[in-house]
Amino acid sequence: MHVEVSEDGTGPYLLLVHGFCASRAQWRPNLEALKRVSRPVVVEMLGHGRSPSPTDPAEYRVEAYFERFEALRARLGADRWLLCGQSFGAGLTLGYSLAFPERVIGQAFTNSNSALAPPPDPPISAEQRIGRANSFERKGRPALEAMPYYPKRTDRWPKAVVDEVMADGELLSVPAIAETMRTTIPDLNVSARLAEISVPTLLVNGLWEKGFQRQRDTAARTIPGLKVVDLEGGHPVNLDNPAGFNEAACDFLGGL
Repeated sequence: MHVEVSEDGTGPYLLLVHGFCASRAQWRPNLEALKRVSRPVVVEMLGHGRSPSPTDPAEYRVEAYFERFEALRARLGADRWLLCGQSFGAGLTLGYSLAFPERVIGQAFTNSNSALAPPPDPPISAEQRIGRANSFERKGRPALEAMPYYPKRTDRWPKAVVDEVMADGELLSVPAIAETMRTTIPDLNVSARLAEISVPTLLVNGLWEKGFQRQRDTAARTIPGLKVVDLEGGHPVNLDNPAGFNEAACDFLGGL
C-alpha cells in the first residue's frame, strides 16, 4: 500500500483508511486537526491512488489487508494505535479491531453500509458476484465512472479538495476495483459480530444518508459502549462537515 505518515503530530499513530473509489484526499480537511491528538498514518487501498494493482486475487483478501496493517504497525514501532475508517475502509478497520483488539487503543468510523448493512435477502451467490465483477471489468472505464462512488464534482467541499479528489479518481485501476468486488467485498461485512467489538469506538454519523440510519441504530444498540455523534452531512461526513467531524474525532480519540 501507499503510506504517508505525519510524524509532526502529537500522540499515538492513527491509521486512516479511505472509502471505495477514494484516496488519501478523503482526509485532506481532517489531517491538521487530527495531528493535535495523533500522528496520522494515511494508506491507500490496492488499485486506489498511488497504491499498486496486483493481479493475484489473494492480495485482495481482507486478511491480507490485516497483514499489511500489522506489518505497518510493527514498522512504525507501535505496540498499539488508533484507527479511523470511512465507508468501505470502516469495514477493514472494524474487522481489524475484531482480529487484533490488543493492538487497538480505540477507533472511530463513519457511515458504512459495507460494514454494517444486513446481508441481502435473497443472498447474492458467489457466481452472481463474480459474474457482475467480470462484466464490470469487461466494460472498463465507462463502468467505473458510472459507479455511484466514483468521484464527482460538488460545491459542498473546498475547490482544492474537489480538485484533488477528482485527480485521484483518474488513478483508479479497473482490474483492481473488479478484484476488490470479487475478493474483498464478500468478507468485509461485520454486522454479525458487532457485539464482539471490545475497543472504545466512536461512530460519526452523517444524518443526510437516510439509508444508513437503520444501521446507525443497530450499531448503537449492539456495539458495547459505542459513542455516536450525529452530524449534518452525507455519506462522506468528514468532508461534508469537517469541523463537526474533527471536533468529534479529536475529542474522542484524544481522550483515550
